[in-house]
Order: sequence, then C-alpha cells, then structure tokens
Amino acid sequence: MASDNFNIRNYGAVGDGETLDTEAINKAIEAASEAGGGKVYFPAGTYLSYSIRLKDDIHLYLGAGAILKAAGENDGGRYDAPGEGAGNEYQDYGHSYWRNSLIWGENLNNITISGPGVIQGENLSRGFYASENWDKKGIPAGNLMWEGGGNKAIGLKLCTNVILKDFTIIKGGHFGILATGVDNFTIDNLKIDTNRDGIDIDACRNVRISNCTVNSPNDDAIVLKSSFGLGFARATENVTITNCQVSGYDVGTMIAGTYQTKEGHLVPDQEGPTGRIKFGTESNGGFKNITISNCVFDRSRGLALETVDGGLLEDVNISNIIMRNVTNSPFFLRLAGRMRGPEGVERGKLRRVSISDVTVYNADSHFSSIISGIPGHDIEDIRFNNIDIWYRPLDSARTQIQKIVPEYVKTYPEPAKFGVMPSYGFFIRHAKGIEMNNINIHYTGDESRPAIILDDVEEIEFNNVEAQKAENSPVLKTRKSKGIKIKNSNSLQN
Repeated sequence: MASDNFNIRNYGAVGDGETLDTEAINKAIEAASEAGGGKVYFPAGTYLSYSIRLKDDIHLYLGAGAILKAAGENDGGRYDAPGEGAGNEYQDYGHSYWRNSLIWGENLNNITISGPGVIQGENLSRGFYASENWDKKGIPAGNLMWEGGGNKAIGLKLCTNVILKDFTIIKGGHFGILATGVDNFTIDNLKIDTNRDGIDIDACRNVRISNCTVNSPNDDAIVLKSSFGLGFARATENVTITNCQVSGYDVGTMIAGTYQTKEGHLVPDQEGPTGRIKFGTESNGGFKNITISNCVFDRSRGLALETVDGGLLEDVNISNIIMRNVTNSPFFLRLAGRMRGPEGVERGKLRRVSISDVTVYNADSHFSSIISGIPGHDIEDIRFNNIDIWYRPLDSARTQIQKIVPEYVKTYPEPAKFGVMPSYGFFIRHAKGIEMNNINIHYTGDESRPAIILDDVEEIEFNNVEAQKAENSPVLKTRKSKGIKIKNSNSLQN
C-alpha cells in the first residue's frame, strides 16, 4: 500500500546547504516508488543536490522554507550524463538532452512537483563544461567533452499527467522548465525569475499554463516550440495560457519586488530584454489550437508567432492582453523558410489567428508590428480586433530607416533582423485575408513614416482603423496589393 509522505530527512538529508543531499533525496524517491508511489516531502532547510530522478506516481513537495539548491562544480559531484539525446542536428544542445538537469524524468506517468518552496539554480545554465562553444550537433567544440554540469532546473521528456504548482524557481539555468513530448500537463501559480528561458513547452499536447509570473530578461518567458528533439516532428497543440505576467527586469528583482533595470542583459541575440510569450523558433511540428488570454507583458519584447521549419501554425486565439514598455514589435507574425530539419519538408503555413482586445503602451517603433510571409507563401486569415498601440519615437542613434526591407527567408526570425522599418505602426507583407477592426495607432514624439505599409497583400479590410499622420507622409502606403477595403476609417481615406 502506498504511503503518502516520504520525508527526505528520514533518508539522510541534512538540509544545511553545504552537505550533499542528492543520495538521500533519490533514496526517498526510490522508497516511494517501491511502495507504489507517494509524496516525497522536503521540510524547511536548504538541500544541496545534483540530479534528482523522478519515478512514476511521485509527488515532490517543497514545503514552506524548503530550498532545493543546484550543486556546483566544487561541491563534490556531478549531474547525470545528458543521455543519448535527439540524435540529429536540427536543434541546439539544450533541446536535445534532458537528464543533465536538477530534476528530470523520462517516460513517466502521474508526476507532481508542488509546494511553496524554492528551486535555486544559480549553478545551472550550461553548467560547468570545458567549453561554452558547441557545434550544430550539440557536441562541445574540438575534443572538449561534458564534465558533469547541469543546464536545466526541470527536464521532462515523454511524460503524461504532470502537474507543476505553487513553487518558485530562481535562476533556473538554460531552461527553468523544459518539457518535450509531455501530455496532459498543468502548470499553475509558479513564480520564475531566471537567467534564460522560463518555461519551454516543446511538442506537448493538452497543456494548461495559468497564474504564472515569469521574469526572464535574457531569454523568453513562456515559449511554445515544436522541435525535432524527439527524432520526429510533433505538434504542440491544445494549449491554454491564461492569467500570466511576463517581464524582462534584472534577474532576481522580480522576486525581490524591486523590479530594477540597471544591469546589461546577456541576451543571446544582443538586442535587449526578452521576457515575452513566443511560439517558435523551433517549429518542425507546428502549433494548433492555442489560446492566450488575460496576460500582461511588462518591459519585454512583444508577442511572437513564428513558423519557419515547415510546421503549421493555425487556429490561435489571443485576447485581453496588456503590454507596457515593449522592446520590439508588439506583434510579430512570421512565416519563413529556415527549414532546419529533414530535407523534403514543404514550407509551413500560418493561418486562422485572431488577436483581440490588446492595449500596448510605449512600444519601440523601430520595428513596428510585422506580419510577414515570404514570396509565394502568404500568411492567411488573420484578425485584429480592438487594438490600441502607442509607439515611442525613434532615437537619434538608430534612424537608418530601411527603404527596401529584405526578405530574410532563411534568417533566424526576430524583428530586429529586419532593421528599422519604413512604417511606424504595421508592416504587412505577403499576406492574404486580413481584417483589422477598431484599431487605433498613435506615436508619442516626432515621426516621419507612414503608419501602415502593405506589400503584396491580397484582400485586406480596415474597419474603424485610425492612425496618427506623420508630417509629409501618408497614413497608408501600398505596393503590389489588391482587394483593399476601407470602412469608417477617416485617417486612411484622406
């Protein structure tokens, strides 16, 4: 008969922050597993540990005052070896391995991690390796090999019926949570203040993320992906994200309640704080049936929906969003042809997306909002309803406005890659079947560009769309576009 409580101190855990408790924690998990499952309890204390191996029907409970601290290079041990991995070169090292984590599980059922305690991962994030340089296959450059480091707080692969609830992650490594091929997955009421990605949902189905606060200035906060990490393409589908807040303040200052912005952020692309909700970049399997609602973006990049590796991105509904101090495009919808995956796969599609009831204040107008397919591959059937955007002015150091925006078909998808856009509000290219209803576009300083540019757009309808007019520039500028309908939109008609 299963017991419901296996106290790790009864298996030798000390909890003084200096003694390694890895063996005791894993003994408690083994005992619970042998009993048919149960709750592995962390009472108050600081538990220094390397890799913790989950089992079926295990509930890790981090009690009040409990800190699970990731051990470092000089603490007398090492994390579990990364494992065999994905066996391909279609994603980076981090998306190819799971076992080199503080907590990991593969092919498990019915697992829970909960409680008001803290996971402290300061010694994670690629861990202690001989090299930070990795080739395309995720192998250290030259002859330098893995030396025992860990790069994730929680790594899960091919699990079902998983619950993560109520705990806090501080400095969670390259990934606070990496879940790949996880089905029936609930994430609720987490606080994550971290140095790279917060929550990565990769090739997962039936996922509910709610009531989470994620601060991640150096990478994405909540990101949906569909990589080739399982060795095959698998869609991320049936996902809800609701009542969450994402931001890009200095690491640790969200948890501290100070929300500082003093540090320079080590963003991989060197383009400023990230901290957003994003679909992509890895997009082999695509994204289907996604809803995002009642979320706040604060000092972060904007919402990004990207499919560039052949997957379908379709049937998405996004509503009731507030963004403040946006560091690039408020909306970035990108269909492209990077095609990092097996040969012979066709370009993907981005279609049937509805975005409504969004207020954006102090967005970076360098990048406007970008909805861009590529020649011969249009973004289709996009609806924008009830959107208000205030853009801040260009700064004097970055005013080289693009006259012709390159296609960048195979480039990593990110708004800044396009340069300073020739419109301040929306740049829409290679798109078909677009509706924009009840849209207001403002700028807060000097502006010389059109509010909206259409380039190779077919069948677009503007209804009650108003935008401030820049001096000596039209509000709407079009090129090779047809089927443009304008209703109740005085600024666009004049």
